[in-house]
Amino acid sequence: MKNFKLLSLVFALATMSLVSCKNDGAVSTAEAAVEDVRNVPTATTNAATNAANPAASTEPAVPAGPLTTLEFTESTYDFGEVMEGDKVNHKYTFKNTGSEPLIISNAKGSCGCTVPNWPRNPIAPGETGEIDVTFDSKGKGKVGGNLQSKRVTITANTDPANNYLTIKGKVNKPEETVQ
Repeated sequence: MKNFKLLSLVFALATMSLVSCKNDGAVSTAEAAVEDVRNVPTATTNAATNAANPAASTEPAVPAGPLTTLEFTESTYDFGEVMEGDKVNHKYTFKNTGSEPLIISNAKGSCGCTVPNWPRNPIAPGETGEIDVTFDSKGKGKVGGNLQSKRVTITANTDPANNYLTIKGKVNKPEETVQ
């Protein structure tokens, strides 16, 4: 109990000293950069949640500004059957079908075994691009096959802000032989 009171007192004093410290009014370059980033407007897919509790949102910010549209040649890829441990790679081709530059702010797999790689530069209207998705089947198989379906969420300046890709198939595991 004594240690808890002492720890609480030290924490309270440290907090008060940090809060009460003031500089001479000069703003460092790093502070200015952080302030500039804070002032950049962004739209989110759940504005009500973000307004009530900004820390509650786990959705990546969608670039603000004009919206565009995008079309994928295919949104689902079936890789068939693979053996456990194999890595499957597929490129999803898309086209910016809108009249504004397409900005993909994030692409995220539904689990750590699915990793997307997307273009970081804006895609001009009428231009195409690719999102390269790798699925690692390590630990995903079973004897007789184990169906897998993984989703990649693409966040961009589109309406709706999220688009989805699916990579699926069956992962086999060899029968273990007893010696």
